[in-house]
Amino acid sequence: MLGLADRLGIDLGTANVVVYAHGRGVVLREPSVVAIEYRSRRVLAIGREAEAMLGRTPGNIVASRPLRDGVIADYSVTREMLTYLLRKASGTRGRLFRPLVVICIPSGATGVERRAALDAARAAGARDAIPVEEPMAAAIGAGLPIASAIGNMVVDIGGGTTDIAVISLGGIVVSDSLRVGGNYLDEALIRHIRRTYNLEIGERTAEALKIQTGSAFDVGEDRETEIRGRDIFTGLPKTMRVVGAEVREALAEGVMQVVEAVKRILEVTPPELSADIIERGITLTGGGALLPGMDRLIELETGIPVTVAEDPISSVAIGTGRVLDCAEILHTHSPRHSGRYHRL
Repeated sequence: MLGLADRLGIDLGTANVVVYAHGRGVVLREPSVVAIEYRSRRVLAIGREAEAMLGRTPGNIVASRPLRDGVIADYSVTREMLTYLLRKASGTRGRLFRPLVVICIPSGATGVERRAALDAARAAGARDAIPVEEPMAAAIGAGLPIASAIGNMVVDIGGGTTDIAVISLGGIVVSDSLRVGGNYLDEALIRHIRRTYNLEIGERTAEALKIQTGSAFDVGEDRETEIRGRDIFTGLPKTMRVVGAEVREALAEGVMQVVEAVKRILEVTPPELSADIIERGITLTGGGALLPGMDRLIELETGIPVTVAEDPISSVAIGTGRVLDCAEILHTHSPRHSGRYHRL
């Protein structure tokens, strides 16, 4: 018989994988990065150790992210990463540990993409894998009363995707998923710095610049930070300083795509649920919720109060953990049971 301790919730994110163990809470939070030997395809490092290699490896070693836009881009490498994480979460039980796994799937993922995630978890050692849509897990993790007959709106801004949903009576009424997230914003910064200053920077530098200086809205504090990269014309190392207003301008396109998607969902939300959302507000989760001014911008554009979840980065993983506590929820919130609104 499957014990409660043999249950894991996995937020399989583009930027990070967060693992929740029943009865223990969040036990792992590792970057979704794997370093492999190019010819033999042998895995050399996973997680933080592999992340430190990004942009710094010799020609025979490749450090990359096996997930892209919230879904699996490299199945075999993702399977190896999950195997490592399941073993690490098991402690001393190792190969004998075959847990029941609840795994989060972006609401806009195709059937093939869903099956790939579930198959990878089973191949990595899970006894079984059950999917739950990311916005549902995010809403549960944020403590929203999803089972009540009231409208709850959640916007989960992750590394690869942004999932938006209106939830009532334990089901998703309308939802959207767009492939815009933290990585998209990092890439926008890389392009802006290259185009404006002829300076080539890596994704780790771009992410650090976004975190230290970036904002979605003018919050009245324009910080300045120093970045280092390679001059495109001379090929030599170069250092320069960038101010917050410029970073905000570079992020504006991606940020506004999220805002416009929120407005589209509000336009197709049933009137009674719209009234609830006006009263209760919109909840932001995911790492993107921590971008300064993101909540303020959405509030100004929609006229609806916006709050950031207490632990936005862990909300999805915490949601999977709460799903693990209830077998009924486990089956009800599988993607095949939820109606979805698809972005045109």
